[in-house]
Amino acid sequence: MSGLNDYMLPCLWKQTFHIDCLGCGFQRSLVFLSKGEFSLAFKMYPAIYTILFMLFYMVLHTKYKYTNGHKILLALFVVNIIIILTSYIFKFI
Repeated sequence: MSGLNDYMLPCLWKQTFHIDCLGCGFQRSLVFLSKGEFSLAFKMYPAIYTILFMLFYMVLHTKYKYTNGHKILLALFVVNIIIILTSYIFKFI
């Protein structure tokens, strides 16, 4: 039986250097979300919810041109980078 896992892109960084990249787990996290497994999605990639929120807000800002939308997007971007880097460091501890 084929599932979404059959269509995932390989991580070229992991194939080359044999260690996870900063984005490893994102695709699997999306698969967990599509199955309704929200806690597993968070465990797989802790920044999944903030990234999706940022993308959703970006679409809204593009359409409605919020006054301080660019500042909010910048703050969300920084928060996502902090979450990604922190979870990446904890992966190796």
